[in-house]
Amino acid sequence: MVITLKSIYKVKLDELGDILKNKARLVARGYRQEEEIDFEESFAPVARLEAIRIFLAFAAHMNMVIYQIDVKTAFLNGNLQEEVYVSQSEGFVDPDNLNHVYKLKKALYGLKQASRAWYDMLSSFLISQDFSKGSVDPTLFIRRNGNGLLLVQIYVDDVIFPASTPELCDLFAKIMCLKFKMSMMGKITFFLGLQISKSPRGIFINQSKYTLESLKKYGFESCDLVDTPMVKKSKLDKDKEEKVVDSSHYRGMIGILLLTVSRPDLQFSICMCDRYQAWPTEKHLQAVKRIFRYLRGTVNRGIWYTKDSLIALTSFVNADHAGCQDTRRSTSGSLQEHVEKGVIELYFVNTEYQLADIFTKALSRERIEFLINKLGMRNFTPETLKQLADEVAE
Repeated sequence: MVITLKSIYKVKLDELGDILKNKARLVARGYRQEEEIDFEESFAPVARLEAIRIFLAFAAHMNMVIYQIDVKTAFLNGNLQEEVYVSQSEGFVDPDNLNHVYKLKKALYGLKQASRAWYDMLSSFLISQDFSKGSVDPTLFIRRNGNGLLLVQIYVDDVIFPASTPELCDLFAKIMCLKFKMSMMGKITFFLGLQISKSPRGIFINQSKYTLESLKKYGFESCDLVDTPMVKKSKLDKDKEEKVVDSSHYRGMIGILLLTVSRPDLQFSICMCDRYQAWPTEKHLQAVKRIFRYLRGTVNRGIWYTKDSLIALTSFVNADHAGCQDTRRSTSGSLQEHVEKGVIELYFVNTEYQLADIFTKALSRERIEFLINKLGMRNFTPETLKQLADEVAE
């Protein structure tokens, strides 16, 4: 099959919404590709946002500076394993060979296997440069030089990396420049929608810009504020007799909220409302609006990873018995094998210090404030962040 091509145009913005550049790209109409004919494997691993947060927490603990690079036209570097033919592009057709097509040697944006080909290329290159791939996260690469440590986290064509010494950072940038066309973006300040602020005391992540844009989109720039994302002890359920609201509008609001990955204090209320996307009624919509009103009063809240925080992994778990009012299903899990092997040690925690409470029930303002403080959440204004950044490291 011959795949046709298309030109697309996009305005690229920076983290403040200002225009960086106008971009044009020739892409393939990959939706016409047939599996096992035009491509074999299309899956490419992508770093989970949980992995990104752990990465940032470790960098803060080690007091590492994180840098960011952007590989230009990354997918064009990927080698194709299959034979793929594309048409001549509009405006560049050879008048003497109208029926000729191109056979691709490298991947094009739009091909189903393009992201996989790029990942394979970058992964092979890093391994050839003495990096080892993470045993759990295949998008994390590690290189040790004696006592030096260099970490590389990739998310498609965006690469972030801290190192224990500036020399290792310079070495990695040089290695990448020799292999790929890329732009050095300096110290990381914005990544995957996260605003990242580094200071001598640690790293703070939040999404105030994204939050303000979301509030503006749905008309919550000026609204009555609330001090909890959900009324204490409230639980939603289906009501087939109540009038259904606009499901597209409801789903859009839920989708916006699901991307607030720096706000664990919202997760229970968002997931509770998320259950009713297929049949949202007025009470469900009011519950979602309450989350937005809570967001409006906590725009600057985020997660604070301090330099002196413990790096040991501590988890809090709590079963949610009959948590769904409609199905009476319970949410639970099992850790017997890990406990038997000694990988995990279990301890009983009193209700007062059960941090998982914030993910299993609607709580009072006092309880929420106590738990988010224990979870490392802080409310830092831009002025506070500037003061922290200007501090001299001890």
